[in-house]
Amino acid sequence: MKILTAALICAGLTLSITPVATPAVAQDKPNVKAGVKISHGLTLLDDLKYPADFKHLDHVNPTAPKGGTLRRFATGTFDTFNSYTIKGNPSRGIGQVYETLMTSPLDEISAEYGLIAASVEVPDDLSYTTFTLRPEARFHDGSPVTADDVIWTFETLKKDGAPFYRFYYKNISRAVKLGPHKVKFEFTGPPNRELPHITGQLPVMSKKWWSTRDFTKTTLERPMGSGPYRIGAFEPGRFVEIDRVKDWWGANLPINIGQNNFDRIRYDYYRDHTVALEAFKSGRYDIRNENASLTWATGYDFPARKAGRVKLEEVRHARPTGMQAFVFNIRRKQFQDPVLRHAMAYAFDFEWSNKNLFYGQYARTSSYFSNSELAATALPSKDELALLEPWRGKIPDEVFTKVYTPPATDGSGKIRKNLRTALRLLKKGGYIIENNKLISPKTGKAISIEILLVSPAFERIVAPFAQNLKRLGIVAKIRTVDQSQYINRTRSFDFDMIVGGAGQSESPGNEQRDYWSTDAADRQGSRNTIGVKNPAVDALIEKIVDAPDRKSLVTATRALDRVLQWNHYLIPQWHVRIERLAYWDKFGISKHPKYGPDVMSWWINPAKEAAIKQNGKKP
Repeated sequence: MKILTAALICAGLTLSITPVATPAVAQDKPNVKAGVKISHGLTLLDDLKYPADFKHLDHVNPTAPKGGTLRRFATGTFDTFNSYTIKGNPSRGIGQVYETLMTSPLDEISAEYGLIAASVEVPDDLSYTTFTLRPEARFHDGSPVTADDVIWTFETLKKDGAPFYRFYYKNISRAVKLGPHKVKFEFTGPPNRELPHITGQLPVMSKKWWSTRDFTKTTLERPMGSGPYRIGAFEPGRFVEIDRVKDWWGANLPINIGQNNFDRIRYDYYRDHTVALEAFKSGRYDIRNENASLTWATGYDFPARKAGRVKLEEVRHARPTGMQAFVFNIRRKQFQDPVLRHAMAYAFDFEWSNKNLFYGQYARTSSYFSNSELAATALPSKDELALLEPWRGKIPDEVFTKVYTPPATDGSGKIRKNLRTALRLLKKGGYIIENNKLISPKTGKAISIEILLVSPAFERIVAPFAQNLKRLGIVAKIRTVDQSQYINRTRSFDFDMIVGGAGQSESPGNEQRDYWSTDAADRQGSRNTIGVKNPAVDALIEKIVDAPDRKSLVTATRALDRVLQWNHYLIPQWHVRIERLAYWDKFGISKHPKYGPDVMSWWINPAKEAAIKQNGKKP
């Protein structure tokens, strides 16, 4: 399962588990229906942390005061409030405008608790799930959230939403109205323990409101949501504000107590991260999640920080960190040769970069499921081999005999040994050097690539890699474009290489189809940026999706990890197991949950805010 709001941190963006035999619906008390469980929540692990009568989440302050403005930043621009299609650049803050059937708290992200849904029903055979909606749930115009709205949203996202939804909802055959506030989702295919969770993530939109509007188009009309905030003032490309709904229907639900404490959240847009950092130093906004190690190490030496008015904090988290990498577009003919892809990996000197550019803050990534038990870090088990054996001869032999590790160096910057290894691979693959250019045996042309970037901050990281590629005879050009162009080019797969990858969760599932499947490879806007079309990968994805228990899921995921690793679809970069927070000291914070900071549980501390004002900083 991939939480929809999770993102890959591209500058430097992601769950000890006991096996469970069936689907994981916590049961508060016996139900009259045989073989069916009804509960206030779902979990993919053993038990829900919070019982049906829980009062609030552990990491919140239930008496946190409401009020004040939280000021945040964004880079680039926006031109739409419709974030559910691939058209346009959606505004920040939209996630707070819509509400979902269920929600995952940041201290238990493999679980979901009822939000719009008061309860969820799942049979032992996993053939369907039924949600009973809260009758008090309302859209911002006061109209009730009904089964019709849920069904319309599901059908519309599957038909007209971004390609992701078609893959994510592939095994949800239909939604059936059982009453004004009751919806049944029917499933196809083998039993899939994730499908109840996937349906619970559905953001519910107003059928009535959208009936007079074109869902497929971009729009700057303020949308009709049912969440804790609504769109307020905005100016495209400059700022957007979301205002707290003072009479919000969900404010007193235990899952929401102590959260959504700010009266207003404002996002100011900046041209790039360098400009944004200077704006933060001058007090123009309140919080930064710092993704650049250089900036974290050297960029916060300014008076307000020295005086203690700005706090820097490293927050350890338990999230899987997924994969960040130099991503090949293997739709390009030259990159269809795994020999070239493998050889190019020897030109990336992570150890030197970590020492000289990152201040030693990062760990090298080797797995698509790093920082989790899902990663393939040892030789394949007997159960993994049973899944892999049918593909022997069709997948790299190393899958069966070796543990994948990316090429390493001593950090000195002297990588002649690695480059010699790369040249031996290339020579064996039929490549030759002519006039200091690497010539492809298939095309007879020199290998020349463009590395497409969206952040100038990444240029200093890519430049040494490009220089090392030059020593192999490969011409590598770096091109940095604006956000809109970058989005359009990556959506249409118009690139040679990018810095990208995939975030992961404790429980991978349907989203893997969108990442790696053949069906997604040619669908513009999908997350299969690599262009993977591999029958073995397709089959292993389905083993993950259909896994009946945790043990089977871990086995299938590790097997998939091996096949992806040894096909050299990308060059792994790095990950970090902390979140680096910089913030003006105006907040009350109860504590950080297990899986990372939950800013929506913070609140404005009036005394601290007044102290900042007295020191000449705007609130």
